[in-house]
Amino acid sequence: MRTRIIQGDITTRAVDAIVNAANSGLLGGAGVDGAIHRAAGPELLAACRELRARDLPHGLAAGAAVATPGFRLPARWVIHTVGPNRHAGQTNRALLVSCFSESLRLADSLGARSLAFPAVGGGAYGWAGRQVAEAALDAVNGFAASHPGSELELVEFVLFSPEMEAAFNAVWAQPR
Repeated sequence: MRTRIIQGDITTRAVDAIVNAANSGLLGGAGVDGAIHRAAGPELLAACRELRARDLPHGLAAGAAVATPGFRLPARWVIHTVGPNRHAGQTNRALLVSCFSESLRLADSLGARSLAFPAVGGGAYGWAGRQVAEAALDAVNGFAASHPGSELELVEFVLFSPEMEAAFNAVWAQPR
């Protein structure tokens, strides 16, 4: 499995699935979440409302992941995951790692060969770029070790800011 770190707009990526840094309500929001909802069109909001009514009446828990179609996006699927909110006292790093791990697992189960992540937990949820990058790297390494037969070939980290891109590049450059 190859990884790539780029600065850009995740809504334009021609990959099988993109990950949405969602809130627990799954009904859109600011940042990446809002951008994905706008680009996917109103069908995404309708699908999320149906998920909430049918399967997630209390919302999606931090660290969990669920998929919807991508609708008007180039990506076939949107995988929604909720990062722990440091500003709300959710400082359990394992939940942050789980966002990446569960998204990788779900992408694999959907048959995705390519997946793009934003900096889940960064930005509004208060995790520093280095912390997000370390959690992402741990999840990717753990997934690769535990799923040797996965057809997932490419994992991209599509980061909005140069600072976040630099944090990911610095973590990935360290020997482990």
